[in-house]
Amino acid sequence: MSFYENHCLPHILNFICGLDVIQKQREKVVPLAQGKVLEIGMGSGLNIPFYRAENIELVWGLEPSEGMRKKAQSNLKQAPFEIRWLDLPSEEIPLDNDSVDTVVLTYTLCTIPDWNRALQQMRRVLKPNGKLIFCEHGEAPDENIRRWEEKVNPIWRKVAGGCNLGRPIPSLIEEGGFVIQKLESEYLTGPKFAAFNYWGTANSSSYTIEGKSNLKQQNI
Repeated sequence: MSFYENHCLPHILNFICGLDVIQKQREKVVPLAQGKVLEIGMGSGLNIPFYRAENIELVWGLEPSEGMRKKAQSNLKQAPFEIRWLDLPSEEIPLDNDSVDTVVLTYTLCTIPDWNRALQQMRRVLKPNGKLIFCEHGEAPDENIRRWEEKVNPIWRKVAGGCNLGRPIPSLIEEGGFVIQKLESEYLTGPKFAAFNYWGTANSSSYTIEGKSNLKQQNI
């Protein structure tokens, strides 16, 4: 990674992703996590205060950026549960099949280059009755705002570490093999081209809501 990505970007992302309006969004979804948790793009550990410690066995924090892992150290020291770093990209999750109870995906899907492969990997490691919890910014419902997303995105992506403004989050999650069980969305306070948020829960399309398999498991 470049000097900017390792030494400048972690501070920028920690500031933006730590704004009060974003923290309030995290508070809506992170407390739903339980058991063995895989957090995709753990970054500087901004989700840590929102986990309900009594429900958590351990958290695997997948974060390929060394700069972000260093930035997270102060938050990690305050965690009342075990955290294990995974320093590989989301497309290469180094965990066994059916080993995770909850996948937490917050403000990360916008940056993953091969989002489809990454979601398939999340689906692979998630237990049959497990849950994907997500909170992401993405494609706005209004055409005039989408045009602004397209105009700003080339510059935004370079400055914000590969973040894409207009990804259709619900569609990506479903294309990745999940069934969305709950979905909410709205504009948050801030520039509208970066302010439309989606959040909710999903489970694997290979299983019924009760968690019983209706398809044979496939290794991806």
